[in-house]
Amino acid sequence: MKKPKSSQFSGSRETFLIFIVVACGIMATLSVNLFNQSPSDPSEARVGESTSPDQPDSPSTKVPSVELTDVPLATGTEPLEKLFVQSGCAVCHTIPGIAPALGREGPRLVLGTNGPLRLADPQYQGTATTVREYVQESILNPGAYVVPGYADRVMPRWYGKRLNAMALDRMAEYLENVKE
Repeated sequence: MKKPKSSQFSGSRETFLIFIVVACGIMATLSVNLFNQSPSDPSEARVGESTSPDQPDSPSTKVPSVELTDVPLATGTEPLEKLFVQSGCAVCHTIPGIAPALGREGPRLVLGTNGPLRLADPQYQGTATTVREYVQESILNPGAYVVPGYADRVMPRWYGKRLNAMALDRMAEYLENVKE
């Protein structure tokens, strides 16, 4: 089923979707990384937390600020459902077996069924030879193949920089086995 293309608002819609994905990923990651940790040594203190309870914050006791690009979307150690939600996949994609993943902006991720067809498609411009490689490539380089009926540049190009190898591999392992 093809998605209708809106000409007047597509740029702002894509920007809005990217913003939502980023915001969800950042919020989930920050809540896990900042609020669920108890530092075991002073060098692991949370942002803005003093390393000494009886000394006020000073430049020498503050942890450097965290840039948004430094915060990973996921580490790969999360439960599978949380991995897809925290990474933002569930905002745009429907993923069978991942209850919160009911997005409609991106294609349904049944790559055990669709992956081989996409690899064989003459429009495919990537280098993957297996479905697992295709899944990883689709996250790292979404422009290598844009599913017909969906707009290019909706899938964020920075995902590969925000997922570590373990997270990427776990996602690919799961998605290569999802079939209709």
